[in-house]
Amino acid sequence: MEWYEALVLLLGMILFFMALGIPVALAFLAANMIGAVYFMGGRGPIDVQMERGIGQLANNAIPTITSFNLMPVPMFLLMGEIFFHTGLANRMFSAVDRLMGKLPARLSFVTVAGGTAFATLSGSSMGSTALLGTLMVPEMQKRGYKKHMAIGPILGTGGLAMLIPPSALAVLLGTLAELDIGALLIAGVLPGLLLAIFYAILILGMATFDPKAAPSYEVEGSSWGEKLRLLSTDVLPMLSIVIGVILVIMLGIATPSESAAFGCLGVILLAALYRSLTWEGIVKSVTGALKVTTMALLIIFGSATFSALLAFSGASSGLINWATAFNLDATTMLLVMFLILLVLGMFMDQLSMMLLTVPIFFPLAETLGFDLIWFGVIILLALEISFTTPPFGLLLFVMKGVSAPGTTMRDIYIAALPFMACSILLVILLIFFPGIALWLPSLGQ
Repeated sequence: MEWYEALVLLLGMILFFMALGIPVALAFLAANMIGAVYFMGGRGPIDVQMERGIGQLANNAIPTITSFNLMPVPMFLLMGEIFFHTGLANRMFSAVDRLMGKLPARLSFVTVAGGTAFATLSGSSMGSTALLGTLMVPEMQKRGYKKHMAIGPILGTGGLAMLIPPSALAVLLGTLAELDIGALLIAGVLPGLLLAIFYAILILGMATFDPKAAPSYEVEGSSWGEKLRLLSTDVLPMLSIVIGVILVIMLGIATPSESAAFGCLGVILLAALYRSLTWEGIVKSVTGALKVTTMALLIIFGSATFSALLAFSGASSGLINWATAFNLDATTMLLVMFLILLVLGMFMDQLSMMLLTVPIFFPLAETLGFDLIWFGVIILLALEISFTTPPFGLLLFVMKGVSAPGTTMRDIYIAALPFMACSILLVILLIFFPGIALWLPSLGQ
């Protein structure tokens, strides 16, 4: 079988099972099992082919899902769940709100600042969008904010969640692509901070250009002593956990797995210190983290077997040879991969997109001579931008579900575009100045 026939067969089976409504992880697993019997089973009776193929499949995949590198995933997810279910997230949100004072477009800035903290710790862009939409949109509309000033910042915070550690999705990407997970996490810090600055400038510019977009209103003033108290009790302790996780990885004091465990312990101790750690909260946190971790492990199992089948059938090498035969320059190839992710994001979640593209894109990127850590940051940004790509980006529909009556999809598209432009500007800067992503990881070498 030619490489392109093998590629069409494998992808076609996956898409067929997904079209039947089978969950993504199970669709990949079913397609992989059929592919393993066909490509790895050899010749002989069907029962012998099945035994050989599925046995080889398991041998290839089990070492991947039992890898120590995956330990940060449940720990980071548990951090976010405890942060939310113990009320620490609400404390931080309320404190940021008070600290902003009479700043123009104050609630938009509160959404970006508080939402970034929650999304970073929770690791779920869709969950963060739903929560922020429920909490902030009604308040901003009550204060007379125009729709784009209320909706846009919420859609924008997801990009920061992907980049600023701790990011469970970055750990999964690093595991699937066999990257240095610590370096990938640290590489996202400066791009994430730069994107936050872009958002702040954008919000300030929109509020200055159209003051009626975010009308000012009287807020209860806080003394400097009160602001200092809020900063020291409700903001800095939470931020210190995130900063601590980043520093222990960057300084080489702990591995990503160890730092994730320390971070999780830090959130538990902080919740206990505030007397908000309850048995009900622990049960909900562990249950939530367990559900997402199980799904992630199934996805990784599917990815490992899919990668093995692509390699065994010759589809990977054939596709790379075909793509490089066009003699396109590396930047053009990067843009093609970027556009593919934007299109896939209209229909798939981030894990499914990684499952499909990582086995193909990263070998191709290595062939093109890209630094794979830098390329990983580009992929993370592309994954998040694709979630808000009109007309079918998944976050757009989540936002529609939690928006006020009368909000149209056109309103949401218009609100998302300026924040997408900020992310695309960051991608352009990363292409011309790779050091933005690579400088901090280089310090730890």
